[in-house]
Amino acid sequence: MPKYIGAAYFDLDGTLLDASSEKTLTAELVKKRPWRIPLGATMWALGTIGNLLRGRSFYDATRNRGHFALASWDVLDSLSQDLIKNKLLKRITPQAKECLEWHRKQGHRLVLVSATIAPMAEAMGAALGMDYSYGCGPTNRTGRLSGSEKGWSVPRRKGKVPVVQKDAEENGHNLSECYAYGNTMADSWFMRITGNPIAVNPEKSLKRYAEENNWKILNWKI
Repeated sequence: MPKYIGAAYFDLDGTLLDASSEKTLTAELVKKRPWRIPLGATMWALGTIGNLLRGRSFYDATRNRGHFALASWDVLDSLSQDLIKNKLLKRITPQAKECLEWHRKQGHRLVLVSATIAPMAEAMGAALGMDYSYGCGPTNRTGRLSGSEKGWSVPRRKGKVPVVQKDAEENGHNLSECYAYGNTMADSWFMRITGNPIAVNPEKSLKRYAEENNWKILNWKI
């Protein structure tokens, strides 16, 4: 088992990937099963309303999984594999590939921490040679999705923080020596607990925050 001297934690969509992995997966699912359009839209809307009534922020409320309701985990896994091979790997920027290779040479453990659904996050992590990948989903992924995230691990926004902290603790990493890459203010929560936060293709609010805190800023685009 290799001994790592630190870790580099990466967001996926908009950071390593110049595209949205989950939107791409959703579009492909609808393309193959057009009947899902009204079902997915209805379940997503109901999920959003339900989350808002429970006091969740608008950001989190709208990021429910209603659009995957009644889809099987096996189908999502298969579609993710196909999309990565035929489409999404082409959207990994050259700079991102160079960055991953640089960290490997430094002896760093590579970890993907993404709010995309788990089958996509794990398949993308495997394709990129990540040492571990975290995505949104339950431990037991059998049968069909209900559209609810109840019982799921959800590394999204502040939810990425405990995921990164636990990962660092279990693998003996000192977070002050680790790296974190993200592109939105939602990512800033996990980025700021590391010693080397790096804003990639930052949205305006993250760019401003990065500049105020002297974070490194990179632009990776296809």
